[in-house]
Amino acid sequence: MLTVLFLFPVYWMFAVSLKTPDEIFHHPPVWYPAELQFGNFAVLFREGDAFSVLNSLITAGISTVIAMFLGTICAYALVRFRTGGENLAMWILSQRMLPPVAIVFPVFLAFAFIQWADTYHGLILIYVAFNLPYVIWMMRGYIEDIPIELEESALVDGCTRWQVIYKVVLPMARTGLFATAVFAFIFAWNEFLFALVLTRTEVITFPVQVTHYFGPQSTFWAKISAMSVLGTLPVFFAVATLQRYLVRGISLGAIKG
Repeated sequence: MLTVLFLFPVYWMFAVSLKTPDEIFHHPPVWYPAELQFGNFAVLFREGDAFSVLNSLITAGISTVIAMFLGTICAYALVRFRTGGENLAMWILSQRMLPPVAIVFPVFLAFAFIQWADTYHGLILIYVAFNLPYVIWMMRGYIEDIPIELEESALVDGCTRWQVIYKVVLPMARTGLFATAVFAFIFAWNEFLFALVLTRTEVITFPVQVTHYFGPQSTFWAKISAMSVLGTLPVFFAVATLQRYLVRGISLGAIKG
């Protein structure tokens, strides 16, 4: 029963995206479309709105890769070399608690001055900055669980420090890597405030594009549902593909805590 309750909004989103306007506003509600209206999706591609999903995929994907690389290296330094002492990790995590609304307009003015507004690299930089504290904190916990004796054995066998990270640390922490990457990707994918303020026409992301269908006099429910379906599919496939790593990574974190 609970499964049906939680899955019903997902079903309704898919159903509305395939209905005619008459079926959408019909009373009593039409529970399933009489004829599938794929034209609701076709109009998004014809008008170019669907490319906002591609913009989200580019910004979220690249920012996640960069944040995972930098965050893992920083976490390794914190664990193995005690960089910054015992309090640096907590200070890094505290930066994630900064309300985005407190800095969004100064960031916009700075980006407008250097002509980084409405660009991929500007939005990617912001997402990397906000994902880094989370990635560092999570990967720090996973790396702490790796026995240091394995790294010492690799160093004795002639490996460099970078080879140790690549051949020992990353394979041992791959579950945590995938779990952390999924959550970092979802954050960047769903981010709305910075995408709203920093984009205009060229790099509009999926969450911002959806708001364009709400108006004071009419709301385009078919477009909203169709765009939501397109925006849900990449996250669904990412989570489904990495599900076993995601579940194991979360459980390991819970057991460790």
